[in-house]
Amino acid sequence: MRIVSLLPSSTEIACALGASTELVGISHECDFPPVIRDRPVLTSSKINVHQLSADIDRDVRRVLKDALAVYDVDAEGLAAARPDVVLTQDLCDVCAVSVKDVERALASIAGEGVRLVSLSPTRLDDRDGAHGVFGDVERVAAAIGREDIGRALAAELRARCDRLRERADAAVAASGAPRPRVLTIEWMDPVMIGGTWMPELVMIAGGEALVTRPGDHAPTLDEAALRELRPDVVLVKPCGFDLERTLREIDGLRALVESMPWPATASRRVHVADGNAFFNRPGPRLVESAEILAAITHPAAFGPEGRVHKDHVRGLWA
Repeated sequence: MRIVSLLPSSTEIACALGASTELVGISHECDFPPVIRDRPVLTSSKINVHQLSADIDRDVRRVLKDALAVYDVDAEGLAAARPDVVLTQDLCDVCAVSVKDVERALASIAGEGVRLVSLSPTRLDDRDGAHGVFGDVERVAAAIGREDIGRALAAELRARCDRLRERADAAVAASGAPRPRVLTIEWMDPVMIGGTWMPELVMIAGGEALVTRPGDHAPTLDEAALRELRPDVVLVKPCGFDLERTLREIDGLRALVESMPWPATASRRVHVADGNAFFNRPGPRLVESAEILAAITHPAAFGPEGRVHKDHVRGLWA
């Protein structure tokens, strides 16, 4: 089996299924696990991702307004890879190469017989007609001939979430207080609130998600709308930014947070996390993302998880 994965999350899924040696092409954003970093890179971005958040947002909106693709697919490289299966997505044209661009690239190289698998998860698991991340694990497994491994991996991820939820519920009950209100921020300028599977992760971690419900797309809030919120805990995890990249804009973020009449500001329960490796990547590490959330929402009950993930999250004023 020759697999091309043009999505960081599907690359992680394929590797978790034991198919890392079968990957013959990846996207420019695929970086985990490290063993795949020597594979041919078959996509590139038209946007300068080293700009500030506001500049990236401006350029992305301009490209989409002109009905252009944010990413390019290397058709010649795709032809050289000779894939049996191509993994891509049709959830977000901003996050990764779109399925239409992949279809055009395959058509240009006469890629008949290539199985194209497009993922579009908006929840943790398949529900109410929506695809979920754990269901995608099984779909990728079926596409690459590893159905049994896929079922076992999906079952393990679901079980880990269930155990985490039980511990978090116990922590809430023991506190005698309501669930902490949690605000997750997916982009800094403009401020976008975490949607899709994020409200579910918050619930698993023993919190109450503000603004969005499971499956919602990320809304943009202005300063007036943000001021109306009353989060007890805030997590900032910009999509595509690792912790170091987010900290480059820490001064502007701190100024915004300090201007807000939030309980989280008063108690200094505002955290910054690696949004590239966790939270925004719909793959197996979403379970670890829930652990990070639990550790900042109920630190006394989730001390071990906090210590394990200490390199991926820090306090805003640390």
